Amino acid sequence: MMSVNDISMKQLEVIAAKIRREVVRMSHDSRTPHLGSSLSVVDILTAVYWTCLSIDPLNPDAEERDKFILSKGHAVSALYVTLAFRGFFPEETLSTFAENGTILGEHPLAGRVPGLEAATGSLGHGLSMGAGIALADKILNRSSKTIVVMSDGECNEGSVWEAAMFAPAHELENLMVIIDYNKWQATGRSNEVMSLDPLPEKWSAFGWTVREIDGHDMSALAVNLNSFPDGSGKPLAIIAHTVKGKGISFMEDDNNWHYRIPSDEEAEEAYKELTLN
Repeated sequence: MMSVNDISMKQLEVIAAKIRREVVRMSHDSRTPHLGSSLSVVDILTAVYWTCLSIDPLNPDAEERDKFILSKGHAVSALYVTLAFRGFFPEETLSTFAENGTILGEHPLAGRVPGLEAATGSLGHGLSMGAGIALADKILNRSSKTIVVMSDGECNEGSVWEAAMFAPAHELENLMVIIDYNKWQATGRSNEVMSLDPLPEKWSAFGWTVREIDGHDMSALAVNLNSFPDGSGKPLAIIAHTVKGKGISFMEDDNNWHYRIPSDEEAEEAYKELTLN
C-alpha cells in the first residue's frame, strides 16, 4: 500500500492549484456545470489523497485499502483530476470528461473508473454506503479507514441522519465524514433552505467526535486527517468551512457558478489566477 506522508504544505497547495486549473478546463471544454461545488472541495481532496489514504494506484482494489466516497457526486470532476494526478489512470483521459462513451461521466459510475468506490450524486447516500463499508472492515478485523465527503446541502436528507445514528451505535471509529460546508446549495443559502445550525452540535448529539476547521487550510486538514482514528470508539465528523468557487476571485461565494459554465474569456482569466509561480 502507498501513503504519501512526507509532502510539504507548499507542495500540497501547488497540487491543489493544478487540480483547480484542470477542473476549470474540463467544465469549459465539456460545457458542464457544478464548477463552484467542485472548486470548494479541492483542498479537502488534495489533503485526503496526498496525506491520509493508504492506497495503491497500481492495485486499486486491494482488500486492505482505505476507501474514499465523494457523496456530493456532482463535484466529481475534482475527484477525477485527483485520481488521475495520483496515478489511477492516465491524465490524458481527463480530456474525455462527459463525452459519449467515456468512463468519466458527469456523475460517477461505480466499476468504471479505477479508484472510484461508489456511484454517487443522488444526494444523501454516501454516508450510508460508507458506514456499511466501515462496518464490514470492522467485522473482518481490517485496519482500513473509510472517509466520506458530503455537501452541507446533503444534511437536508433524512438518510444522512439515519447513518449518523447507525455509526456510533456500532462504534465505527474507522469512519470519518467531512462536510464541505460552503454555505450554498443549488437554490440558495444552505441555512435558509433548511435550518442546519448549529451543525457541529447536531453531529455531536448523534454521538460523533466533531472538529471544526478551515477547509482550505492544508495544515489543519492534514493534522486532523492524520489523527484519525483516535481510539475513542466514535466516528469522526469534520465540519470543513469552505468557499464555493474557491481559488478564482470572480467565482468565490457566487452561487451562479453552481450552474454557470465559463466563457472563453472567463476560463482564460481563471487560468491566469491559477498560474503557478
